[in-house]
Amino acid sequence: MADKKIKTTATQDKTALNPTELKNALRTALEKRAKLTFQHNVAPLKNPMELRFLRREIARLKTQLSVKEAAK
Repeated sequence: MADKKIKTTATQDKTALNPTELKNALRTALEKRAKLTFQHNVAPLKNPMELRFLRREIARLKTQLSVKEAAK
């Protein structure tokens, strides 16, 4: 049972997007990460876990984008 991965709704939503929507979501996530990183360098964030979440979200988006482009 431990070897089964459960897809969350966020991951399932990413698989339904087309490549242009994925690129837009990736661009917004990268911009948000840049802003949060800058804010964190100036003064500590209230929730620094947001940076980790965004980093992982960007990785998920890049993975889905490469899967979609490889399927072409």
